[in-house]
Formats: sequence, C-alpha cells, structure tokens
Amino acid sequence: MTRIQGAELSEQVSKLHERDPYARNLGIELIGSQAGSVDLRLQMTHAHMNFLAWSHGGVIFSLADTAFGLASNSREKVSVGIDVHMAYLSGVREGDVIEAYAREISRTRRKAVYRVDVHRPADDTAIATFTGTVFVTEQDVSEILA
Repeated sequence: MTRIQGAELSEQVSKLHERDPYARNLGIELIGSQAGSVDLRLQMTHAHMNFLAWSHGGVIFSLADTAFGLASNSREKVSVGIDVHMAYLSGVREGDVIEAYAREISRTRRKAVYRVDVHRPADDTAIATFTGTVFVTEQDVSEILA
C-alpha cells in the first residue's frame, strides 16, 4: 500500500475527527495535522468546569487523548491505545483556550509512542503532558472510513 500524505492525510484525519461525537460534544477543534502529528484546540466553557470552578481534569485528558488517537491513526493502519500517562501542570479557567499538540516519538510495525503537550497559548503556560502507546493493527484506516 502506498503512504498517504498531504491533502489525503488531512482529509483522513478530518473525517476521523468528524466521526467522534464525544470530541465534537466537548467542542474540540482540529487545527492541523501531518503524518504522526495533530494539533487541536478547545475553548473552555462553564460546562467544562468542576466544583472548584477550574477545568475538570477529565476534559483536559479528553483533549490530549483525542489528539493521541487522531495522531496515531494519521497513517495507513488502525492503532488502538494500550497505555497512557498524564501529568497536570497548571489549572485552566472558564474562557481559556487551550491547545494540544500530539507528536509521534517512535513507531514500529506493531507499536508506536506519542507525546501530547497541552498548553494555553495566550500566556504560553504548560497545562499538561501526556504520553501514550498504541498497538498498530493490520486493519486499514480506509476501511473504517468507507
């Protein structure tokens, strides 16, 4: 199989994002993609806050996890998460815009590792860091999108 790239890759990542009702419901926006990497944005609303009026950790995790999932499936084969770790570094308030940048660190035929950095671009504050490992299956992503 030939490697996907350029517009075809962007279209694949965009279609995968559109097929994610949870990410859409949270308001997660796709802002860019390349093979092995994805950039997302989220504007924090009242619905994202916890009982202390800070962003719920699950929302930040969901943003990072969505970036991880899209980046790991930005190639030909379906990849599924098998392990993640996340460290929260700073809080987020209602109205803040945060972004997640997922980057492929290593990829073999069967496994790949990604790092996702979540930050607030307004003041360049690091919000969280996330690492995840995927199992690379034999199934083509194009079959999922057919």
